[in-house]
Amino acid sequence: MLDRYFIRPTTVDRIRSFWIGDAIERYVSWLTEQKYAPRSIFIRVPLLIRFGESAQRAGAKVLADLPAHVEPFVTAWLAQDGKQYSEVQRVAALRGIRGPIQQMLHLTLPQSRDFSAGVPDAFADIVPGFFEFLRRERGLRESTLVQYRHCLRRFEDYLRRVERPLLPNLAPSVVTDFITDSGKSLDTRSVQGLCSILKVFFRYLYRASLLPRDLSKAIESPRRYRFANLPRSISWVEVERMLQAVDRRNAVGRRDYAVLLLLTTYGLRGREVAALTLDDIDWKHNRLHVGGRKADHSTAYPLDSTVGEAILDYLRNGRPETDQRAVFFEACAPHKALSRVAVTMRAKHYLRKAGIPVFRPGSHTLRHACVQRLVDAGLSFKTIGDFVGHRTPDATKIYAKVNLKALREVALGDGEEVL
Repeated sequence: MLDRYFIRPTTVDRIRSFWIGDAIERYVSWLTEQKYAPRSIFIRVPLLIRFGESAQRAGAKVLADLPAHVEPFVTAWLAQDGKQYSEVQRVAALRGIRGPIQQMLHLTLPQSRDFSAGVPDAFADIVPGFFEFLRRERGLRESTLVQYRHCLRRFEDYLRRVERPLLPNLAPSVVTDFITDSGKSLDTRSVQGLCSILKVFFRYLYRASLLPRDLSKAIESPRRYRFANLPRSISWVEVERMLQAVDRRNAVGRRDYAVLLLLTTYGLRGREVAALTLDDIDWKHNRLHVGGRKADHSTAYPLDSTVGEAILDYLRNGRPETDQRAVFFEACAPHKALSRVAVTMRAKHYLRKAGIPVFRPGSHTLRHACVQRLVDAGLSFKTIGDFVGHRTPDATKIYAKVNLKALREVALGDGEEVL
């Protein structure tokens, strides 16, 4: 398979004679089967060779030794690059380097499926037992541990940046400064979650006698009041402008247009769009079934003709050939089903492309726009809540704050009717 991409026989021979050459050739064959572009293969093979050379210099002798060398190689690669990265650019660069290596190891080392285990936990060198405590004593799921890792790595990076060690006696003011600094880029709910995780972490450090005092008592979470914020909705004119910004002449545009219509027409959540399967579309009776909603609810909608035509256009002229039942797929190989994060990012992309300013743009922006349109149409909150799958009436009540028609009537009256 290497001969298909590398013309010079000496290049092919050099790759095959490399100590992980068999693994690289098997990976190239897999990339070809998954319909990766040749350009992508040309980029990945040299990267894998450099990784193999680095691991070999560090003492790796067999394939099973490689997972332990992934993170040191990724860190060294980024350090020698010499570029100044923003946080977003740094995450993207790390993913671009780590991803091909993990793909190859996943293919050649099937016994090592969880590569997140190769990424060290935050403070693993000085607080090695914390995450095991979360698993065994608190019984937290791996999905929850991801949030702990993210927040504590953020804290670890901050301490490194301000050159303050966690142990043996961290000052409470440093923790306060970190929370204040995080509040510049996080919303109130995220800061509350961050504070909760820090409290658990510091309580553990105190009980394990790693810190002389319990710093969790010095952490005060910000207050968040119900109905304090307005929904991040946009007008229907702006929705139409966003839809017009989609180029439907290619497969990506056809897919994204159908996704955006589902978000704006039915107010679906991003994960609900990502979870749609071919079995959820009843073409004979013109119905759309949405399952797996909150509280295990499901909803059946009439299939709007515009939405149906957009989905059909994508299925015929954009969806890759696959035996999987998901409706929407990534445009690039290996053509995995579209994730909820990807749905949110596509909505964010088109909102920005259309020049629509909105706080925290994403799929929920379009869900709010759908609900707001129903409010403006005069439907009851109970009807609206049932339509979009709200679990409780309180989730819909926030839209009463932006019911402009009703508020205008109150403002223009003498006030006696509302007393």
